[in-house]
Amino acid sequence: MPQEELSAKDRAVLIALAAQARKVSNPELEQLIGFRLEGKHRVRLNDMKLVESEKPGRAYEHELSDAGWRWCAEQLAAGPQRPGTSLERAQQLFFGVFARYMNTAGLSLADVVTGTLPTRPAGRHQRSVTVDVHARVTDAYLALAAGDGAFVKLRELRQRLADVPRAELDAALTAMFTARRANLIPQSNQQALTAADRGAALHVGGEYKHLISIG
Repeated sequence: MPQEELSAKDRAVLIALAAQARKVSNPELEQLIGFRLEGKHRVRLNDMKLVESEKPGRAYEHELSDAGWRWCAEQLAAGPQRPGTSLERAQQLFFGVFARYMNTAGLSLADVVTGTLPTRPAGRHQRSVTVDVHARVTDAYLALAAGDGAFVKLRELRQRLADVPRAELDAALTAMFTARRANLIPQSNQQALTAADRGAALHVGGEYKHLISIG
């Protein structure tokens, strides 16, 4: 999504919601960044599918969508943007450090923000090049599934396979889905998704998948 499509206030809302990694009410948002997400401004971000809003009581609550998380992650890696103040450009350079670290470690922005980092084996861990990732995915699924054909959260599967680089695991999951060796579906109740669930989602078949079933 081109940077010019979003105003400074739009970007402030998205970054603030990413930092909180949860639903944030309008009064809370005002305390955080000095204004509420209301009226045409809210409708705009909702229509762009970057923010999901609901009104359970007197005040609206807002949360990043999958696309919103993707936008924030892209901004980390975007580098200095023109036009921009010297401070904004310096911040972008600094953010790039985090983007490179997350890419190397196979982490999503949601992993870092929520602190739900995968537990990795202590010490130096040398993975054998002969490891069949497809088989490991199946073994991890069977260990997590409540029964035959039961759906398991991709977040939980990724945590169990924390030593597999994200790009490699994504490629294996995509191949299994394409070959119909695994069934990947979105979470039907999007409001039930946590930031970690969104961060663990796999984009395949034109949509984000959050659950997997094998069998």
